[in-house]
Amino acid sequence: MSAPVPYFHFPGTAADALDTWQRVFGGSVERHTFAEFGRQDGPPDAVAHGELRGAVDLFAADTADGESPTAVDGVLFALLGAADAATSARWFDALAEGGTVVDPLTLRPWGDHDGQVRDRFGVTWLIGFQGPAAD
Repeated sequence: MSAPVPYFHFPGTAADALDTWQRVFGGSVERHTFAEFGRQDGPPDAVAHGELRGAVDLFAADTADGESPTAVDGVLFALLGAADAATSARWFDALAEGGTVVDPLTLRPWGDHDGQVRDRFGVTWLIGFQGPAAD
């Protein structure tokens, strides 16, 4: 791993988030439950640790007793130049399902395309690419 990887704590929705992000970004998901790790500080079937590995790497888990879920405010997860135009547009549209388009994916005055979308888990993504838009 050559860069920081975001690690999100969810209030019981980590499996859903990992599955959704896998559908959006591709890659493979691995997850382990509290029971598998021998933990007693949360529901046995809750995600104690999950990973998405692929074009986008992410970690996610459900909160343990006494922990607070991740509150993402004032942070964008930037995927600038991470994919071609068609893939970037597909990611943007998929993340917008059940979420909110903050700023449409569009051509900017400096010649690149970018936009912001907040997914249904409250994570805001900045997605962009160089070159012409996909048809």
